[in-house]
Amino acid sequence: MDSDSNKDKYHATQKSEDEEEPHPPSRWSSLSQPPSPDYSASSSEDEDDVGNVAGQQRQPSQWTLPPKPRRCLVHNFTGAPNGKSSKAAHITPASTPLSILLLYFAETVTLLVVETNRYYHQFLDSFEDGPSPQRDVTEAEMFSFLALTLQMGHTAKDRLKDYWTKIEQLRIPFYGQTLARARYCHILCFLHFTDNNMNEVDRTDDRLWKIQDLFEIIRTNFSKFYNPSQHLAADEVIVKFKGRVLFKQYIPKKHKCFGIKMFKLCDSTGYT
Repeated sequence: MDSDSNKDKYHATQKSEDEEEPHPPSRWSSLSQPPSPDYSASSSEDEDDVGNVAGQQRQPSQWTLPPKPRRCLVHNFTGAPNGKSSKAAHITPASTPLSILLLYFAETVTLLVVETNRYYHQFLDSFEDGPSPQRDVTEAEMFSFLALTLQMGHTAKDRLKDYWTKIEQLRIPFYGQTLARARYCHILCFLHFTDNNMNEVDRTDDRLWKIQDLFEIIRTNFSKFYNPSQHLAADEVIVKFKGRVLFKQYIPKKHKCFGIKMFKLCDSTGYT
């Protein structure tokens, strides 16, 4: 009898302690309403929920939109009308393709002539008794060099000297009439875009220092002579290149697997 009474007293004290201990808010109540700091209110609601479990099945809480919808801030387009800018006012529909080409690349050709001649004279100065010096490259010769280089992409040959061959069935008079083979090879050998002796500092941070001046001229001209519209697209492009540079990438899913990744900002009219 004593053992039974002690056991009943033990269960009674445990029940009273369990009833007095507050319960944390349940998971379903936290979803339907924010947690309340009042523990007595939350415990009473939990007790009501426990009592109603047998009578009805709990419904999942409904998610609603915030009271104030988010507003997108749209800025008005304040740019100039798309088309040629005031810097290219002399360009008309009657202008020749060469005049439009010079609009962008006239400074580039001048840069190539200056740096190519500089690099050739630096090469001659490195020898005490070197080869006989040749005359400096002119802008006309540089234009011819670029024209032949572009044309070689349309008439593929096995070797470079085959473009100047005198064999009747393979001869193309255009190359020999435009520029001599020895002169073309001379420009190709000493073609340069910057002064190697300039900025004698560590260039590890700038991997494009060899063509940085050329790149800045082209990028400045492309943004100076044309006003883009408000419909723009930024995308990446892979420039095919199989040479030896550190930043060359291999992307097997691309049509041009080996190349240099660049980012382009393009207008809806196709202007880059």
